[in-house]
Amino acid sequence: MTMLQRLRADHAPSLLAFERENRDYFAASVPDRGDGYFAGFDAHLVELLAEQAAGRLYFHVLTDASGAVLGRVNLVDVEGGSAELGYRVAERATGQGLATSAVRELCGLARVSYGLRVLRARTTLDNPGSRAVLARTGFVPDGEISLDGRPGLRFARVLDDGEDGSGGA
Repeated sequence: MTMLQRLRADHAPSLLAFERENRDYFAASVPDRGDGYFAGFDAHLVELLAEQAAGRLYFHVLTDASGAVLGRVNLVDVEGGSAELGYRVAERATGQGLATSAVRELCGLARVSYGLRVLRARTTLDNPGSRAVLARTGFVPDGEISLDGRPGLRFARVLDDGEDGSGGA
């Protein structure tokens, strides 16, 4: 059983382990966070939690029954009723529908708990898994972009008034 939880300070050890264990896997499809991210992880987490408390972003972890982090699902650049969605799932947990269910749940939280009306997302064309998650969760393509020199797509989803996170597209 997995659980989507808003990021807290006590998630730090499991979150850092998740990022370290999956660093090479993530770097194959998104820019690497760099050594500085890992060296300054604790200070960075304190900053993120402060921004979350101020309502500028909402970070979530997807955990298994033991509390190990299997994924992250985040909303950043929160402003004017919209936010940018980002997510990543551990290599060992891919192909199980976890990203899809977590994104669906976060869409409900975004509308009901955070008062958001529109979510945006981006991915590269060579990341079919991410594009599939977005399509399954009601995001529609909204233009071509370049992400770190790679061709990509921008997506958007308008959140319905009845959005509760239980379903989705």
